[in-house]
Amino acid sequence: MITVEHSSGGNAALNSKEPVLRSCRRDHFGVDSDDILVVQGPSTTFNPTLKQNTVDAAIADDPEGARSEWEAIFRSDLAAFFDEATIEAAVDRDRPLELPPRAHQYSAFVDPSGGRHHAFTVCIGHEEGESFVADVVRGTKPPFDPQEVVKSYAALLKDYGITEVTGDGYSESWVETAFQDAGIAYERSEMKKSQLYLESLPLFTRGAISIPDHQQLLRELRLLERQTHRGGRDTIDHPKRGSDDYANAVCGCAATIKSDTYDPFGAWIDGPTKPKEDAKPREEHQPRTMSRGLFGMPVIGR
Repeated sequence: MITVEHSSGGNAALNSKEPVLRSCRRDHFGVDSDDILVVQGPSTTFNPTLKQNTVDAAIADDPEGARSEWEAIFRSDLAAFFDEATIEAAVDRDRPLELPPRAHQYSAFVDPSGGRHHAFTVCIGHEEGESFVADVVRGTKPPFDPQEVVKSYAALLKDYGITEVTGDGYSESWVETAFQDAGIAYERSEMKKSQLYLESLPLFTRGAISIPDHQQLLRELRLLERQTHRGGRDTIDHPKRGSDDYANAVCGCAATIKSDTYDPFGAWIDGPTKPKEDAKPREEHQPRTMSRGLFGMPVIGR
């Protein structure tokens, strides 16, 4: 809000759930009045110093959010988070479901479950230049013994040279203890689920992510919903009676790896993510020597 002499003005992202904004536009836009003037237009119209390529880059990263912020287009209350073309562009159908360990620095993200209602999922991935590759996407459907699933996933992580895994921020304390007992350090994500999805979105819109042709994962990505609340806050989640266990693991892994390079809209959800003081770069992983690896393929040792 700015005040110049005796007139005041304000601007806002156009959120269809903001009743004051909607009613103000309805009652005063295009109406000759001495008291209230309502104008609507893109940011570049009101601020010619803005560079169009800056606006275009923001829209490319987040079409739904950026068009509201920059082009003054009212947002729908509920919309699909990903469109079909964006998802299809990310799928690599020429690869197996799981890629064997290679000479990469791997990271992992888990979406834990107690074994009753939801799948316990894990994603292992790595960076290739500016892109993210989801090497492994696995899930264990209920019912299951969560302690046994943790042991299985811990062994999988070790095959990829991973000694620390990040997990959903809402996971219970037993998850951290179970992974530690299995020789894997566990860290709760500092980002909430919606922010993880928002962080991963530019990778999809830029064609900078590669995911396997995993049917449950693709189904969950297609069904993700973006809901806009009063004040412009977004939440991304699965529909009622749906699930996003696999999608959360993949997008969580991608967001964790790429969080240092992108944060145009995520910071206002929880505030900027603080870097870890004790974070140390890991050495690139060289596959461990073992007789037979994934898919029965021999794995070359160091």
